[in-house]
Amino acid sequence: LIMTELLDVAHLDLFRGEAQVLWDVSLSIAPGERVAILGSNGAGKSSFLAGVTAAIPAAAGEIRFDGLSLVGKRPHAVTALGIALVPEGRRVYRDMSVRENLEMGAFPKTARGRLKQSMEHVIQLFPILGERRDQPAGTLSGGEQQMLAIGRALMSRPKLLLVDELSLGLAPMITKSIYRTLSELGSDITILLVEQNVEQALNFSQRAYILESGRITRSGRSADLLQDADIRRAYLGL
Repeated sequence: LIMTELLDVAHLDLFRGEAQVLWDVSLSIAPGERVAILGSNGAGKSSFLAGVTAAIPAAAGEIRFDGLSLVGKRPHAVTALGIALVPEGRRVYRDMSVRENLEMGAFPKTARGRLKQSMEHVIQLFPILGERRDQPAGTLSGGEQQMLAIGRALMSRPKLLLVDELSLGLAPMITKSIYRTLSELGSDITILLVEQNVEQALNFSQRAYILESGRITRSGRSADLLQDADIRRAYLGL
């Protein structure tokens, strides 16, 4: 059996408390791919990421990563397998220095031994973090905090990077620059992106899924979806 998918989600149902937030969601990502999940606020995009990272247990369905089932695993075990989340709202440790924030990202055993190389790699991607390494993270601008949140996730040396609402609250120029840096990661790292900025996400990704009210309603090549009249009307206001 040839394993072609890095992440394979089949018929996932998810609840937050009593309320069901995802219905029968299936999605797959091949190694090195850049995939976007698009949808309006409250469509269930962040809940999907919470399901993949085991922050919310799956009520039904299967989540497989690199051939292993993630169902029933604890969040730290999922991280150790090679999945890192850049959370919505960045959630940096504000009172800790930039360097300490980055070091926190290298907690999986596999990452600890390569902390120095990882740190150099992150600072090469985001030079401003090198300049600010001794500052408290709370003193950084929103864009710099987003760079720090991505850098912290990369410190765990993930195979799959989950990015939740990258552009939220950021100036368009900063957003563009961060997307450019993510593009430079190439196919070494697989990226699943959840984003309200549909145009940006479709320009960055190779494939996309549209999530509406907890269900996947469309999927396809990003370039095709970008040209689709319904999507342009619904999401791009064109």
